Amino acid sequence: MEGSSEKITTGHGHPPLNTVKVHRRTPLNRMFAAVYLAGALALFYHHAHTLLSSTTISSFLIRFSFFIADIVLVFMWSTTQSFRMRPVRRREFPENLKRVLQNSGEFPGLDIFICTADPYKEPPLGVVNTALSVMAYEYPTEKISVYVSDDGGSELTLFAFMEAAKFAGHWLPFCRKKKIEKRCPEAYFRSNYAYCSETEDIKIKYEAMKQRIETTMERGKVGDEYLTKEEEREALRKWTHKFTRQDHPTVIQVLLESGEDEDSSGSLMPNLIYVSRQKSTASPHHFKAGALNTLLRVSAIMTNSPIVLTLDCDMYSNNPLTPHHVLCYICDPAMDPKLGYIQFPQRFHGLNKNDIYASEFMTLFLNNPAGMDGLAGPSYVGTGCFFCRRAFFGAPSSMVVPEIPELGPDHVVDKPISSQEVLALANNVAGCNYEEGSDWGSKVGFRYGSLVEDYYTGYRLQCEGWRSRFCQPDREAFLGDVPITLNDVLSQNKRWSIGLLEVGFSKYSPVTFGVRAMGPLMALSYAHYAFWAIWSLPITIYGFLPQLALLINLPIFPKVSDPWFILYAFLFMSSYTQDCIDFVLAGGTLRRWWSEQRMWLIRGVTSYLFGSVEFSLKCLGFPTLGFNVTNKVVDDEQGKKYEQGVFEFGVASPMFVPLTMAAMINLVSFFHGVIEISRGRRRMEEWFIGMFIAGFVTVNCWPIYEAVALRKDKGRIPTKTTIISAVLVFALYTAAFFYLTLKI
Repeated sequence: MEGSSEKITTGHGHPPLNTVKVHRRTPLNRMFAAVYLAGALALFYHHAHTLLSSTTISSFLIRFSFFIADIVLVFMWSTTQSFRMRPVRRREFPENLKRVLQNSGEFPGLDIFICTADPYKEPPLGVVNTALSVMAYEYPTEKISVYVSDDGGSELTLFAFMEAAKFAGHWLPFCRKKKIEKRCPEAYFRSNYAYCSETEDIKIKYEAMKQRIETTMERGKVGDEYLTKEEEREALRKWTHKFTRQDHPTVIQVLLESGEDEDSSGSLMPNLIYVSRQKSTASPHHFKAGALNTLLRVSAIMTNSPIVLTLDCDMYSNNPLTPHHVLCYICDPAMDPKLGYIQFPQRFHGLNKNDIYASEFMTLFLNNPAGMDGLAGPSYVGTGCFFCRRAFFGAPSSMVVPEIPELGPDHVVDKPISSQEVLALANNVAGCNYEEGSDWGSKVGFRYGSLVEDYYTGYRLQCEGWRSRFCQPDREAFLGDVPITLNDVLSQNKRWSIGLLEVGFSKYSPVTFGVRAMGPLMALSYAHYAFWAIWSLPITIYGFLPQLALLINLPIFPKVSDPWFILYAFLFMSSYTQDCIDFVLAGGTLRRWWSEQRMWLIRGVTSYLFGSVEFSLKCLGFPTLGFNVTNKVVDDEQGKKYEQGVFEFGVASPMFVPLTMAAMINLVSFFHGVIEISRGRRRMEEWFIGMFIAGFVTVNCWPIYEAVALRKDKGRIPTKTTIISAVLVFALYTAAFFYLTLKI
């Protein structure tokens, strides 16, 4: 990481709790932005001149298409510059916390929310590992409360956590005694841990728990031989024949209660609460945002801790001191009173060497948050985020009072979490009709109105005046799983695209409401995400139109000898170079950067394109698929191919059709151009830009060619998809030939 041109410390003469540094490359970023903007304006002048000089309808339409594509490219480029205006790097000093926190009783309470929705796509064993990793935080255990939301309403998930509660009694003291850093059991036992009899004993206990959970999953029901307590049988009796995933009553089960339950060393255990909110086919449930709001209310009734951590079910803790880094901001005497949340970067384990699907999202999860942190703070990315509970109840200067006082952030819980009174009220606020006529989802809690509730919630909170911090300790705070098939990756990206467009074209759009609420730079930062999917327009145009023109001998770009050629070369090379430099400086490799830019092109003609179409259909009132849970089950064969860096297609997804079409038409047009130039029928000077674009796309499409022609395994592109793509390419070429060559 680069050094700084500015350093700010906190602490009023005492050792600082945190510092912030502005990157040295900031002035260079600003100068480059000015130069590039001048180039973009010159390009628009060139477009205007060529449009006015068009002599036929076909030439006008072609030039107008490129004009629109370049407008989108320049707009999206302008949104990326907001991240480069003042990027910062923060550092925390947890060792200095002792000057503000004298004993464990002064540590603030911590409520942790973990959401899962489908035991067959999100295996309970993985969710259990996530919960155990945060229960073992280096933090006063009586201050920790873990709430697990099971939106799938599965007895299999509840049973898994009954097992986890038992194993936690051995795992937590083991972690403290051995001072281990990997406190996720699965991750720890996969690592090169130090062998000793105590460790082997814990491993045997873990494997036994794992075997019981996996056997239960295979059976599809909980065996009575695994139930050792009557209260376990009583809890599972709630799953009757009338209990379905879409229609069932609230289930809240206290599995561990701090103050009552102790671990094997005699120390107190953290709270562990299972929650499955009431569901009804007649009531909207608002997907993950609704589940989080239920947890927000249930936790307020039971513990009401001032700090709330949200975690994806596969994002386990990799650093037991993570809460201490958070306290370096929350407990800082100089803390900004408008601080609403602290976001940690999403990091992943199990990435293959070259990260072929660009699942690391280096730009999205590292570079962009650092840029926003120099303004008003990063966006909320759905996991690894510590909130101040107060931030969910209106602006810093005007709190929205909830409908009952027990839900307020200042409410003091003075009853045991397992008392009948507390459980009765918790069940009530988890009801499917509880939110009717209330401010939940609009002014209070996590916000409704988008499939990407994380982005939308963070955006609305910052519009209200809340600020955030980006916390990036040397040891990753959390590590999660990544999709290992291209279809899963693109389906996830498509869902994000739809949700982001829902915000971009709403009354709270960043380009209108956002500019007024948070200023132009922060609004541009959020606009970059909101309009993510419109990358599909320029990528599709540049992925097909120049290639068709190359095939039918229709020059559309400046010659190499033309001064405008220099402008095209500068705009392309400089933007790519800047992106590559930022990626490498953030810790990436050139090979992973190549994967990221290739996936950007792939997403442009698949997930971005289909997301835009589906959003448009949704706006017109047509039914759409809605929210789909990302599959986190790893197939052994697919996992092996992923490790080898081989793309996994396998299914006949509609998104693979335009992708295969783009690969075919670029390959054919490139070699057609090579043959024509080698025979002297065309001049390279006139066709260089078109040849370069076709060649560049062709190089990026090598995994597609492999999957079409060279592979025979199940992960290849289905023959049906290849045939459909070839027919459509021929039809497209035929239509272009008869239309673009018309002299009208």
